[in-house]
Amino acid sequence: MSFQSLTPEVLAQLTAALPESVLSGDALTEDYAHDEMISAGFRMPDAVVQARSTEEVSKACKILYENNIPIIPRGAGTGLSGGCAPICGGVVIDLTKMNHILRWDLDNGLVHIEAGVLLADLTAACAERGMFYPPDPGQRFAAVGGNVATNAGGMRAVKYGCTREYVRTLKVVLPDGRVVKLGGEPSKNSSGYSLLHLMVGSEGTLGIITEIGLKLIPQPKFQVSLLGMFEDLEACIHCVPAIKGSGLNPQSLEFMPRSNVVRAEKFMEKVVYPAKSEGTDVGAYLLTTFDCRREEEMDEIMEAAAEVMLEGGALDVLVFDNANAMKAAWDVRRAVPEAILATYDKVEECDIVVPTSYIAEVVEYALSLSDEVGLDIHTYGHAGDGNIHIKLCANGMEEQEFRVRSDKFLDLIYARGKGMNALISGEHGIGAVSVRRLEDYVGTDVMDLMRGVKSVFDPKGLLNPGKVCTYVKD
Repeated sequence: MSFQSLTPEVLAQLTAALPESVLSGDALTEDYAHDEMISAGFRMPDAVVQARSTEEVSKACKILYENNIPIIPRGAGTGLSGGCAPICGGVVIDLTKMNHILRWDLDNGLVHIEAGVLLADLTAACAERGMFYPPDPGQRFAAVGGNVATNAGGMRAVKYGCTREYVRTLKVVLPDGRVVKLGGEPSKNSSGYSLLHLMVGSEGTLGIITEIGLKLIPQPKFQVSLLGMFEDLEACIHCVPAIKGSGLNPQSLEFMPRSNVVRAEKFMEKVVYPAKSEGTDVGAYLLTTFDCRREEEMDEIMEAAAEVMLEGGALDVLVFDNANAMKAAWDVRRAVPEAILATYDKVEECDIVVPTSYIAEVVEYALSLSDEVGLDIHTYGHAGDGNIHIKLCANGMEEQEFRVRSDKFLDLIYARGKGMNALISGEHGIGAVSVRRLEDYVGTDVMDLMRGVKSVFDPKGLLNPGKVCTYVKD
């Protein structure tokens, strides 16, 4: 791939076309050089376009495309794979100012938004109208456009699925500035190739998503959370198949070892989960939520779920049956990754996903590698769908040494995963982190197909280069 740098002439052209939207020089901040996984890539862009409309994105793309300058779409920058890092330089298209809810269509269960709307704002606006947007990635202040670009999953995916299931329409700017509309508002669509679903999860390598039509469902009327307490992580994980096979259809099902709960509660400065159950130390927790439409059904689910956990080896089961108690319980889970990041100065993460029957084996194997690779290893994640978050951590270690040790771990865990029908990423995406490993997993033929698709949408290879299926030389 041959890219051009942003010249003063092209910068002047951009500024003239978008007089209030271009940042360059001292106006740039380091936030634009990376996402939340700094080790995945850190490089300052040549400039930033703070787009305020699809038309502005289109204007910027036309100019950059004509001059062979890399184009990097960016939402809120909360990704964990280097997906919006400008690793080849170029110009970042920042969509955070495109943050408006455009239109509600509640008769058809739809909402139309700009890509920069934050997930927290969308969720709150839906709740005000008695509606529910189920995708729930851990980062509430992510932009929904970024969620669509990575097909984000989250804690409710076990029942409600990932972001892809809720995307009906997209407005997309192609790298040469053309604007296309994909999908349709009807619930059925068998009208040619599904370019809509190809765009979802494409991580900004095929087009820049600017507007989204999302499916909504009625807000569940009743919810309850249960916390199963187990003597160790193995017992906790081995209870998961019983819960999933019970027919109770949990909304979410999360596992946490005691060490991570202690860290999270210290970070929150608040103790929520018991450390002991009738004198026995708790080693791990299984947190689940159930929802339904009728109160009597909720009582039945709560009793049945507690019984399944106890029969599955739980020392005890706590019930959180009101909004404040549920929030407190889930605040602990949400604080786990933040607390780990606050504890270490070097953190790498993978989000390998396996069939649920292999969760315990992967977790046990990951933890067993700590001495071999010389890193602290912490696990937690979505027990209901097999998406395991593994954080590799160190303090005071040189960056190069940390990279070598992290790479060794990742080579080992992904090699083990091959025999379990694992996939490289459940929700973070490939980004700049796992391009080489993806080819090892899916094979050259599949990668060639992906690169072929990429070349149709982006023949010059300018859009988010070095991500997903194309990589740049070190």
